[in-house]
Amino acid sequence: MYKRSEYHIIKSRLKETRRFIQVIVGPRQIGKSTVVKQVLRDIDQPYLFYSADDVPATNRSWITDCWEAARSLKKAKGHDEFILIIDKIQKIANWSETVKKEWDTDTFNDRNIKVLLLGSSRVLLEKGLSESLAGRFEEIRMCHWSYDEIRDAFGLSPDEYLFYGAYPGAVSLIHDYDRFLQYIQSSIIDSTINKDILMDAPVGKPALLRQTFELGSSYSGELLSLNKMLGMLQDAGNTSTLQFYLNLLNDSGLLCGLQKFSIDSARRKASIPKLQVYNNALKLAYLNTSFNKALIDRRLWGRIFESGIGTHIVNQAFKHRFEVFYWRERDLEVDYILRKNGSVVAIEVKSNAEQRTAGLNEFTKKFNPKSAFIVGDGGIAPEEFLSLNLTTLF
Repeated sequence: MYKRSEYHIIKSRLKETRRFIQVIVGPRQIGKSTVVKQVLRDIDQPYLFYSADDVPATNRSWITDCWEAARSLKKAKGHDEFILIIDKIQKIANWSETVKKEWDTDTFNDRNIKVLLLGSSRVLLEKGLSESLAGRFEEIRMCHWSYDEIRDAFGLSPDEYLFYGAYPGAVSLIHDYDRFLQYIQSSIIDSTINKDILMDAPVGKPALLRQTFELGSSYSGELLSLNKMLGMLQDAGNTSTLQFYLNLLNDSGLLCGLQKFSIDSARRKASIPKLQVYNNALKLAYLNTSFNKALIDRRLWGRIFESGIGTHIVNQAFKHRFEVFYWRERDLEVDYILRKNGSVVAIEVKSNAEQRTAGLNEFTKKFNPKSAFIVGDGGIAPEEFLSLNLTTLF
């Protein structure tokens, strides 16, 4: 079975002396539980694995019960060390307070119980970590599968990766298009919205949240103002509501709204968002077209291509912690602007032979980026860019 790069990180940390709680964060259906089980099989250490997916949110004692089971088994079997894994930990209300209490109790009593927590709601996890567990944890960020991983594990071509996206569970279904779309809709979209968002966040208009996601996914890779979105949605409320819903979708690894690059932070926040899915399968769910038809329709393929390149950028941004923007001034535009520690990189995406360098040239004059280049015809080949670790650009 294919092993993602996080396998080696998790394996190494579980072999270390007990120092920190290890927290694995990432969206649904990307293999967080699978990679942990791969590690557990290979390190041959005693463990208990629990999932909070179907546990009532108010049942905080469930976490304590899990801990007590690990303590009892460790003592009964005489193990020197033990591993406790809890999946979907964010489902339990105020989970971090209970985790802190149990972890500190083990620390005080010199119990060598190592703890691994998994979760799919970024904001709920990080809120608990920052409020109660500061100094007690390390975060391992997992993102959607890269092109290299999908190619090596399943043999997809660059065009197939850009079209079908990167959910490993869906790859075997790409030759049965209806089943593929049904999997994306039920196992990814419905599960994430119903279980990771609506059950854990104060959403006043669930139907509007879903409409926002559907519209945003359809326009992935494109600019769409919140006011225009209001006019395209039913019972839309106001722009603040839409922005709140976009934030929730972003925190769950579905859809984000990139801000315009500007030195002035106030202008960035007031800018028209550029919508971007984290996995192109989410855009495909609302396109109503086939792979062969999309390749022939160059205008449609251009939108799919730019969105697919964007997924690589925003996933690496999440994993490696850098910022992503777009830039636009009058009729000049640069598709993606990357920034980390003061270094800026400008990337223009194009899928045809048209040379569009005016935006890059103007941006370079104004902001002097560390690098500026095109992905696609006349620039870096898509396959090469999709295999690139973007942190090497800074």
